[in-house]
Amino acid sequence: MNPLARSIEELLPVKISSTFWCFILLRTALVIFSVIVAFLVPFFSLMMAVIGSLLSTLVAVIVPTLCFLRIVKKAKTTQIVLSITTVALGIICAVLGTYSSLSEIAKQY
Repeated sequence: MNPLARSIEELLPVKISSTFWCFILLRTALVIFSVIVAFLVPFFSLMMAVIGSLLSTLVAVIVPTLCFLRIVKKAKTTQIVLSITTVALGIICAVLGTYSSLSEIAKQY
């Protein structure tokens, strides 16, 4: 929520965006809007599960490990094996989590 709120604050004039009330009201409005969307969109929790299982694993596990392998050119064999194992397990978890979420959506639809 915070990156979105900060982006909106940057669009507002400085006199308004720097006030405490702008901070509170903007974030409160964003939370209320999120709750409304969660109630109105069918399968919202399952869609969040799909996004979370796919993208969170990608961002938190796979990409940092691949970046490590790319940056450290002269890594030890043990580091390379553990990094490749981490990437493989991350891909397996992402695929299984996404499959589980999509099968739950298909079951409820």
